[in-house]
Amino acid sequence: MLITSNEYLQAVQEINDYVNQAKYRASVSVNSEVLKTNLFIGSVIIRNSEWGNKFVDNLSKDMRMKYPGAKGYSVRNLKYMKKFAQIFAEDDVDKYGLARITWSHHQVLMSKVSSKEEYVWYLEKTLEHGWSVDELASQVKGQLYERQVVANKISNFENRLPIEQKDIVISTMKDPYMFDFINYTEDMLETDIENELVRNVETVK
Repeated sequence: MLITSNEYLQAVQEINDYVNQAKYRASVSVNSEVLKTNLFIGSVIIRNSEWGNKFVDNLSKDMRMKYPGAKGYSVRNLKYMKKFAQIFAEDDVDKYGLARITWSHHQVLMSKVSSKEEYVWYLEKTLEHGWSVDELASQVKGQLYERQVVANKISNFENRLPIEQKDIVISTMKDPYMFDFINYTEDMLETDIENELVRNVETVK
């Protein structure tokens, strides 16, 4: 016989909430490592700028040869890493909570916004409204920042992501630029992902 008392249902809800929060923490933790890795690669590219596009072209070929199943080492994506490193420092990943949105969201912002302030503003708006990549691109194209901030129509809001916004959490874990060696499944807990991350971290050093 199934238990249907309010106390039991409350216990189930508490467990579900905890599991969802664990998945959120894990997604942000892993995505933070993704962004810091991208920043590092971008900074290396910047340090070797005297080689021009030849350096990026060769790096792309070598990295894809080293990691044939990886999706993140195309010439296009390496150039995004360079641009990311031109905008942010490693400390900014935690300072601005950059890991709370996916690398695909970041690509949209790097392509379409003109200042760091505008970039961070759209990041916060994405979290507030749970925008998908396409929705973010549409808002940027519609010049929401110019209409609200430049026109002095902006109002303050909480800079925190409610756990109920599960779309951002799920899209972060499914983003094609998440660490390619993380074999993510939706039922994974935080410890599972951390163990997978630790097990493979040596391969990207």
